[in-house]
Amino acid sequence: MSTTMTIRLEEDTKARLDALAGSTNRSRSFLAAEAIREYIELNEWQIGEIKTALDEADKGDFASPGEVEALRNKWGVSAD
Repeated sequence: MSTTMTIRLEEDTKARLDALAGSTNRSRSFLAAEAIREYIELNEWQIGEIKTALDEADKGDFASPGEVEALRNKWGVSAD
């Protein structure tokens, strides 16, 4: 089920959306709904990860120096 929502866009953003809709043979409504859905999913995931990390930190669950060193070695990161 879907519902209707009205939003305000800057003229430039609307023009770009129109061009993208034309290039992809999709409606502006479809593209806007897809963009909003992806934005919400990304931000829900990010907030969930932050809350998980804060819970772990509150419990004192941190990476050991050995675990940090292993990650640095894995990715070739130098702290120097």
